[in-house]
Amino acid sequence: MLTINGILFDMDGVLIDSEPFWRQAEMELFATVGLTLSEEDCRQTTGLRIEEVVAHWYAIQPWSGTSPSLLSQQILDRVVELVGTQGQPMAGVQEALQACRQAGLPLGLASSSNYCLIEATLERLGLRPFFSVIHSAQDESWGKPHPAVYLSAASKLQVSPLRCLAIEDSLNGVISAKAARMPVLAIPDREQAANPRFCLADCQLSSLLEFPTWLAEQEVVAGLNGCQP
Repeated sequence: MLTINGILFDMDGVLIDSEPFWRQAEMELFATVGLTLSEEDCRQTTGLRIEEVVAHWYAIQPWSGTSPSLLSQQILDRVVELVGTQGQPMAGVQEALQACRQAGLPLGLASSSNYCLIEATLERLGLRPFFSVIHSAQDESWGKPHPAVYLSAASKLQVSPLRCLAIEDSLNGVISAKAARMPVLAIPDREQAANPRFCLADCQLSSLLEFPTWLAEQEVVAGLNGCQP
């Protein structure tokens, strides 16, 4: 049983099934600079900021012409386009958020994605009213798996990291939240569910459909601020 005063949701792969959009955009745009990536290649960098993804591949196979910063923006723009026209919520999102609301828990979003994509996603899914705090790794010197995005988001939410549940789908995200000393609920996609490294998380579910029942079994103490240990 975990003691929970607040919850921080990751976005990509937790609230919206956007990981296929990221893989599609990366494969399309990296191909324009002569780099052929497979879906498995793209999975290696899941959870990183797009600038870090581009820097990763540029270090392995540098290209000329398009700058890494421009390529990062092109990939981001493509994902925003795909989310705005095709984005769908992950199974159980509405049920999970309603369960949190009924429990009186403050909710925040802590994402590696830029604010433009966060806003496009929340608009597409109609989820903005659920979140009192939104924080992007765009504001941090380091993205996930560094803990900065989670520590800043918990501070904004006024909940101690020790009692702030992080909900993540990627291994990089799990590492980030655990480095922030947060309890972590992992909901990896089916291809990654058997990865033994997800044992770093405190709990693991197959989807958010299971979340309301899981939450009912935890100790929920809403309304405490970040001064509480």
